[in-house]
Amino acid sequence: MDDMILLRADGTPTYMLAVVVDDHDMEVSHVIRGDDHLTNAFRQTQIYKLLGWEPPAFAHIPLIHGADGAKLSKRHGALGILAYRDLGFLPDALCNYLLRLGWSHGDDEIISRDQAVEWFGLEAVGKSAARFDIDKLTSLNGHTIREADDAALVDLVMPRLEVALGGHLDENARDRLDKGMAGLKDRAKTLVELSENAEIYAVARPLKLDDKASKLLNEDACCHLDALRGLLNEPGEWTAEGIENTVRAHAESAGIKLGQAAQPLRAALTGRTVSPGIFEVMEILGRDETLARLDDVLKTP
Repeated sequence: MDDMILLRADGTPTYMLAVVVDDHDMEVSHVIRGDDHLTNAFRQTQIYKLLGWEPPAFAHIPLIHGADGAKLSKRHGALGILAYRDLGFLPDALCNYLLRLGWSHGDDEIISRDQAVEWFGLEAVGKSAARFDIDKLTSLNGHTIREADDAALVDLVMPRLEVALGGHLDENARDRLDKGMAGLKDRAKTLVELSENAEIYAVARPLKLDDKASKLLNEDACCHLDALRGLLNEPGEWTAEGIENTVRAHAESAGIKLGQAAQPLRAALTGRTVSPGIFEVMEILGRDETLARLDDVLKTP
C-alpha cells in the first residue's frame, strides 16, 4: 500500500485521518458502507492502531447500479430522499424497497419495519451489485397504498389537493374522501396519482371537463342525461345498487347498452372518462351534488 497523506500543506487533515478521528469521537462501533471503500478500511485500520484505538467492525456491501448496470449516479436521475416524497412515494414503501436492494429474507418481498429490525443481518447481504428499478419501487408503492389506512391516506392527500385546486375545495371534500378512499386507492400507485383521482370528490362546482369527457357529451348523450336527471330526482334510497337499477331500467327502455348511459354520467359527474365505479361515485357525491353537476352540464350551451 502506498503512503497516505494525512495533513495538507496548510495543516488541515485529509479525509483519511479526519474520518478515523470523527468515528472514534462519535463512538462508532460498526462501519457499513459500499465496497468501493474496501481499500480505505485497510488504510484506516493502520491509523486506528497507530493512535492506540480499537478499530470498528467494517462491513462492505455491493453498490447500487442503475438499470444499465453502471454505478448509480446523477446521470441515472438519482434523486435525494425528499424528492421521492414529492413524487408520491410512501416512507414504508421506500424503506421496504431500499431494504431489499442487495439483501433478502427468503422469498419475502413485503417486509414491515418491525420485521426488518428482527430479520436484518449482514450475512444475508448479496455479493453482487443490486439494480435500482423505479418500476419495481412504484409497484411496491402501489401495494403499500392499497394496504394503508384510508383515514391516513386522506390526511396525506388533502394538502396535495389544496395545492392542486388552488385552495378551492368543496366544503364536503373530506367527508367524500373518507367514504370514497377505498375505491380510489386501488387505482393509484403513487400519492400523486391518488390525489389526481381524488379531485372528483374534492373539486368545487362547476367541474372542468377534460377533452375526452367533453367529446363524449354530445347531443344524444345529453338527451339521456336529461332523462336520467328526472329519474334520479325521484324519492327513494340513494345507494349504488339503487342508482344502478334506475340507470339500467332507463337503458333498457331506451334500447341502449348500460355503458351508453353510464359513460355520459361519468363524464358529466367527474369531468373524466375514467373513475371508480360511477354508481359508487354517485352514492358518495350524494343526490344533491349529483343533480347539481348534471344541471351544470345540461345548462351549458
